[in-house]
Amino acid sequence: MADHTLVIVESAAKAKTIGKFLGRNYRVKASVGHIRDLPKSKLGIDISNDFEPQYITIRGKGELLKEIRSEAKKANRILLATDPDREGEAIAWHLQHLINIPEGSKSRIEFNEITSAAIKKAIKNSRPVDLNLVNAQQARRVLDRLVGYNLSPLLWSKVRKGLSAGRVQSVVVRVICEREKEIGDFKPEEYWTIEVSLSKDGSSRFTANLLSYRGRKLAMRNEEEQKKAADYLKGAEFILKSLEKKEKRIKAKPPFTTSTMQQEASRRLGFAPNRTMRVAQELYEGLELGKKGAVGLITYLRTDSTRIADSAQAEALDFIKAEYGGTFAPSAPNQYKSRKSAQDAHEAIRPSSVTRTPDSIKQFLSRDQQRLYKLIWERFVASQMAAARYDTIKAEVNAGDYGLRANSSQLKFPGYKRVYNDQEEDEIKNPIPDMTNGQVLQLEELTPEQHFTQPPPRYTDASLVKLLEEKNIGRPSTYAPIIETIIKRRYVERQNKQFVPTELGYIVVDLLTEHFGNIVDIDFTARMEEELDLVEEGKLDWKAVIREFYDPFSADLEKAQDLIEKVEIKDEDAGKECPQCGKPMLIKHGRFGKFIACSGFPDCRYTESINEEAGVDCPICGGPILALKSKKGRKYFGCKNYPECNFRSWNKPTGEKCPVCGDAMVEKYNKNQVQSVCQNPECKHRPETREYIAAH
Repeated sequence: MADHTLVIVESAAKAKTIGKFLGRNYRVKASVGHIRDLPKSKLGIDISNDFEPQYITIRGKGELLKEIRSEAKKANRILLATDPDREGEAIAWHLQHLINIPEGSKSRIEFNEITSAAIKKAIKNSRPVDLNLVNAQQARRVLDRLVGYNLSPLLWSKVRKGLSAGRVQSVVVRVICEREKEIGDFKPEEYWTIEVSLSKDGSSRFTANLLSYRGRKLAMRNEEEQKKAADYLKGAEFILKSLEKKEKRIKAKPPFTTSTMQQEASRRLGFAPNRTMRVAQELYEGLELGKKGAVGLITYLRTDSTRIADSAQAEALDFIKAEYGGTFAPSAPNQYKSRKSAQDAHEAIRPSSVTRTPDSIKQFLSRDQQRLYKLIWERFVASQMAAARYDTIKAEVNAGDYGLRANSSQLKFPGYKRVYNDQEEDEIKNPIPDMTNGQVLQLEELTPEQHFTQPPPRYTDASLVKLLEEKNIGRPSTYAPIIETIIKRRYVERQNKQFVPTELGYIVVDLLTEHFGNIVDIDFTARMEEELDLVEEGKLDWKAVIREFYDPFSADLEKAQDLIEKVEIKDEDAGKECPQCGKPMLIKHGRFGKFIACSGFPDCRYTESINEEAGVDCPICGGPILALKSKKGRKYFGCKNYPECNFRSWNKPTGEKCPVCGDAMVEKYNKNQVQSVCQNPECKHRPETREYIAAH
């Protein structure tokens, strides 16, 4: 008679880690993701039978399923330990059906971290598969299938083969297109500021900014208005109106959710969301730490909660007191509120043990793993530390009809910034001397400056993920695949780490907006997410959600088939003749972007790749620099004289050499600024920073 327990997980790495925690009475097997799903070759939903899904065993998984069934027959108990989310619950439900586990049996276990204690606790608290979670996942899967498998063929017939439309991805493309239109329509407006350098007695200088005129906010819209104010100030008497001293406390940000982890990894590490999630999955599933064996380093990576377990919080506070001193621990443990729409099913992302410091395990991790683990560890530890404290001074100064203000801050106690400096602030900024009200101040210098309003910035990975979360579009676990899909389909491109829509993206969005308003409507998409949450809570029938959506969608689809005319994306003239047959060459669009092909196709099949000139000369040999693409589609720059000149750079060269080390100067982007920077990592000379308008 069998006397062991079979534990089924999703990944081989997870199986390996868990297997080391459990004794010889357990067998751990990986399903390698989904075993059963909707078929790829057809819709797979019986619409006439109330949208019943028609699941099949995924092609290539037959042998694995046979192995799992064989192991299941030998076991006296089966535990389904798939990931603790909707999708994981759905995989557990499919496995339950495939290996004939009776419904209602306590076969489901879940854990937030892959550690020995967490696994053993989960086994003691097994439960039945949660059908509400399963149904929420089924509803999402069916909705996405109904949209994708109906709209995509429409796009093939009306625009171009190989396109796709999705319930959420189309909304995201629309958002990016609308931002680009805002940038294109933007008209810069001129405005001026005046910065005044004052002193108490000819020394102890500090800076004040001109803010008001006769008690009202001052707006100087042109040079004439600026000159009028500047001339007045040059002859005015500057008198201190008030001096206010305060202590400012800055509390640490909460530990990471999936969304904030993706945003911060993008900002600090330059990771795209899919890279962040891939590395986080590796940290969660477990890594070998030498003699200590395999262990999961972080808690579950798909979460929208900032909640922390009491035991983890207590461990963190003990660590902080021991490592940094009692003053760095708050008087009461820090608490953070999750967003209103958060499901709060799991803890925030944190290290499974705070004593496992980044430096102590660095030798066992890859570079990406170490950098992301360090970010997660520091954010969590900082979230449990005391607030940073600043001494601040606000000085209000009168100059006749005009009012000025000076602000100063000085770091008094670093608090959480000892570990995680999330706001780049000087330890002391604009020091203001002790003064008394009514004191006359001396004008040292007056600096007018012209500015122009800037267009809204293009979305980056970080700002797009932030928007998706704020607007309740999709779920944190879907952000990375959504972004990768719209890039893969050539609806948008990454340029200088910013998203730019393609002509194809505009065409598809305009078509969908005109004929399927709901599909690309942000509010409608957010309401669908709320309904899926209600299904998860057992307050709404999942098929009712599908019915309510499908009837109007089906009617729109029928109309669109007749109303939408074929969209012709004309090929551009490449401006040269085919070297084989002499016919004109055309710029065409393919699966992997633009290329040049002979207009005589199919009789002549001559093609060329497109190498656009970047408009600068090579800093090494003086030849033209080309904008090229790597095998993975990433843009880079190289000299046209390759292989004689092997200059290559991910960043666009300026055409100049660094005056310090002689290496190439390249452009690097930071929000709305472009900086000229030496590409030599040991030099990084930065001679200038200039404003960059995204529309250009």
